[in-house]
Amino acid sequence: MDETGTEIRRLRDCISGLMSLLALPSLWDGRDPLSILRTLLDMLARMLALDLAYARLDNGETAPMLELARSEYLPDIARRASEVGAAIAPWLLAQHSGVPYVVPNPFEQGDLRVTHLWLGAKKEVGVLLAASRRPGFPSATETLLLRVAANQAVVELQRAQLAITRQRAETAERLNDEVKAHNAYLRQETEQHWGEIVGHSKSLAQALTLVERVAPTNACVLVQGETGTGKELIARAIHRLSHRRQHPFVRLNCAAIPTGLIEAELFGHEKGAFTGAVGKRIGRFELADKGTIFLDEVGEIPLELQAKLLRVLQEHEFERLGSTHTQKTDVRLIAASNRDLARMVVERTFRDDLYYRLKVFPIETPALRHRVDDIPVLARHFLQVHARANNRSVTTIAPESLAALSRYSWPGNVRELSNFIERCVILTQGVTLEVPVGELKPGLHAGDASDQSLEHMERQHILRALEECKGVIAGPAGAAARLGMKRTSLQYRMQKLGIARS
Repeated sequence: MDETGTEIRRLRDCISGLMSLLALPSLWDGRDPLSILRTLLDMLARMLALDLAYARLDNGETAPMLELARSEYLPDIARRASEVGAAIAPWLLAQHSGVPYVVPNPFEQGDLRVTHLWLGAKKEVGVLLAASRRPGFPSATETLLLRVAANQAVVELQRAQLAITRQRAETAERLNDEVKAHNAYLRQETEQHWGEIVGHSKSLAQALTLVERVAPTNACVLVQGETGTGKELIARAIHRLSHRRQHPFVRLNCAAIPTGLIEAELFGHEKGAFTGAVGKRIGRFELADKGTIFLDEVGEIPLELQAKLLRVLQEHEFERLGSTHTQKTDVRLIAASNRDLARMVVERTFRDDLYYRLKVFPIETPALRHRVDDIPVLARHFLQVHARANNRSVTTIAPESLAALSRYSWPGNVRELSNFIERCVILTQGVTLEVPVGELKPGLHAGDASDQSLEHMERQHILRALEECKGVIAGPAGAAARLGMKRTSLQYRMQKLGIARS
């Protein structure tokens, strides 16, 4: 009667174990192969009171081989899994799977009744082994439980392997997308980069001194100045002189992007995040990781988006549109604007906390009318650039043309000068640049005296050049060379304007 009761109890335990195994998928869902095998062995060893439960899984080159062992009677067996594997290896090859057999107990006196099942179609993939000193092990019900366990483990291991493969594919796709986006951006940047900083005027030198001071740091920089004064070139110079120079320099003109798309451009988006988001897109902050991001016309960023920009600056993290996964980024921000951000703060169209966070180190780019001495140098530089780009043989600029260029106020600054020289290059037939002087009407910028005549401006310009050259006219360091004129032409103009050499 006791023997019958024991068998009934064992049968009840096995049925309970079968029910538990059917619930295992909810325990295993999303787990890795090691966790699956550990859960499987713990449950089998406990339900069947096993002296030894062993599992091995070998996925070849994709992952290291896994070996686990459990026992209800040998507490230290978990640390001796490889020893168990070596001991049973000969029996696995000699015996048929699913059929009970007897082997000497490798750890104690006596024998063990053993059965094993392969985890997969190939023997090399993995094995599940159960052993007990109990006579009659395994019973028919226990064998059924072991088969259900092995089959369920195979399904879950295949699911886990599929998840790992999918994750690797997604990672590879993400890296591929990032590489493609980065390469496309670099190609675009290479096409749009139109030169280095050119000039030697005092106002430009002051700005470049600030660039040298701030470049080695990680401080935010706010570059302010009129449109066309070369704010992006200042930002590039900071990046080039910083320790981030080996990493990307990524720029975004906030005024050139529709307001509703600025967030997606900055932080990226997932597929389906909004209408038209047909695929995942990497944002500028991800592209610029470890490098520098340059936000031109930062005053155009909508007020509701400024809080997210502040978060990136302070916490170095953000989320793509349509994603809940937080991305980390390590970037240096350089912002630029031709608008009065301080006035925008007063008008509550720009956040004051963001303004002060950006204005850690302000740099003012001088307008071209404040660096007249650089106009001849810039004109010659753009002549070379545009003649080469347009396959023209224009090589020189007449002194009179340089003087006319220097007299003009250039409200569009360096960009206007570059565009004007390019048009002149296209129109020129010979080797000397043909400058339509009549188009260079002497403009008076806001803040200039309205009664200044062309002769007065020319007189002041020559006087300034003579002062800087200490009255020297001829030679490479003389006023004539500084003004891009012949010595005789300068002397003629001085005589006509009543300028004494002293």
